[in-house]
Amino acid sequence: MSIGNGELAQTDDFDPAAELRDLLETLVEAMDLTAEVRIVEAEGLLTGTLDGAELGRFIGRHGQTIEAVQHLAQRIVLRGGAGGPRVVVDAAGYRERREGALRAQAEDAAATTERTGDPVELEPMSAAERRFVHEFLRERGGVETHSEGDEPERRLVVTAFAAGRASS
Repeated sequence: MSIGNGELAQTDDFDPAAELRDLLETLVEAMDLTAEVRIVEAEGLLTGTLDGAELGRFIGRHGQTIEAVQHLAQRIVLRGGAGGPRVVVDAAGYRERREGALRAQAEDAAATTERTGDPVELEPMSAAERRFVHEFLRERGGVETHSEGDEPERRLVVTAFAAGRASS
């Protein structure tokens, strides 16, 4: 990127991985954290991972900070062109732990709605987390899902299939 007349100008050597590394290293320094930044590129996915101790501030309350950083990183990478890779930002294994917790909540909600017939509302979550749970429960089968409410309180609702309906 070069700057001219107060605007960012694209150059032919735009490197999404280098841009992501620069963003993450800048944030680590600005937040006075001790972390190693790793960047991995694979099949349309660009993953930036921070490894180190005491990364809670980078993750933030309910993952809000890491989600904001990931959104910012995605916007920066897309600036290089519409066909840019999808960006994932992780720190200290947060994404894997969060997916495990979401799978457990989804499974509990599905079992409860199948047992009682009553809909089960999950806690408010980000669009990406709701999408993950929708897909997990679609693959699991036996229940339907939909989202209700407005951001940031939008939540996923799990309902049992009506009697006589088969899951698809």
